Amino acid sequence: MGDLIMLWVAVGICWTTLSASAWSVNNFLITGPKAYLTYTTSVALGAQSGVEECKFQFAWERWNCPENALQLSTHNRLRSEATRETSFIHAISSAGVMYTITKNCSMGDFENCGCDESKNGKTGGHGWIWGGCSDNVEFGERISKLFVDSLEKGKDARALMNLHNNRAGRLAVRATMKRTCKCHGISGSCSIQTCWLQLADFREMGDYLKAKYDRALKIEMDKPRLRAGNSAEGRWAPTAAFLPSAEAELIFLEESPDYCIRNSSLGIYGTEGRECLQNSHNTSRWEQRSCGRLCTECGLQVEERRTEAISSCNCKFQWCCTVKCDQCRHVVNKYYCMRSPDSARSQDKGSAR
Repeated sequence: MGDLIMLWVAVGICWTTLSASAWSVNNFLITGPKAYLTYTTSVALGAQSGVEECKFQFAWERWNCPENALQLSTHNRLRSEATRETSFIHAISSAGVMYTITKNCSMGDFENCGCDESKNGKTGGHGWIWGGCSDNVEFGERISKLFVDSLEKGKDARALMNLHNNRAGRLAVRATMKRTCKCHGISGSCSIQTCWLQLADFREMGDYLKAKYDRALKIEMDKPRLRAGNSAEGRWAPTAAFLPSAEAELIFLEESPDYCIRNSSLGIYGTEGRECLQNSHNTSRWEQRSCGRLCTECGLQVEERRTEAISSCNCKFQWCCTVKCDQCRHVVNKYYCMRSPDSARSQDKGSAR
């Protein structure tokens, strides 16, 4: 009973932190062993960081990481399609949990874990040795695997695909780590360096996995085997389909549906009403093409709207020690994907019939 009370306390703490993505809290905490309750808040925060990064990476895509797609569990009726979008969700969520646990470990937030000093004192290369506080990715990987992989109850192709992509996300954390060094020597001569491994910024990891998403590998399987569910026919070894050379790649089994058009049965909202970027400064070429991708290529027109925005301006430093700003109003142009009046009327007539 004591363990059960502790579990609900942890759920309450995490629910307050992650109200926007309660799915991650419920899935991770219900599935995770009670012995690991000390990590539940970090696990939930890591899952949330994965959600936020997913939304950032796909903000100007037809599929924009909607809340209804953020369902990791595959052993119930809510299981998602085995598309490349699903592969990204699993990879970024697994990476987010590993990243946060690793960070907290290195910061001393857990009693049983700290810096990885296993290589300290050993020669790493010409003119440098291992030292300092390397981020303990071994520990982060172990806890991430424990929580995230335990969500997969089936042994079918879809569950194995998810496990593969979970691991690809964890491998991304390792692949993006950076070596940081400190110089030693007389008068700053840097005759020898002490180096350690640090986690990259999580945005870099998101960029890394987005590139993996863009070149994700489709695993060809016959439909009966793919739809086998948890039946005996579906229980096959992952090596039968997933080559070891592709362990760090994202894989998927089914082509993505058309995200242009609203499809309630698949939980697709379509792109009508979505904002896009046009003539924007400080944006990438991919973002600048978002109106074509979201509107024109989906049979919609770009509608310009002028709106009033409020921002801080005329900021002044006042002794001591505050900054005071005025609130300035200015007009901005925003662009949205909308149906043309003619197509809207014809659709309304069709509905009336």
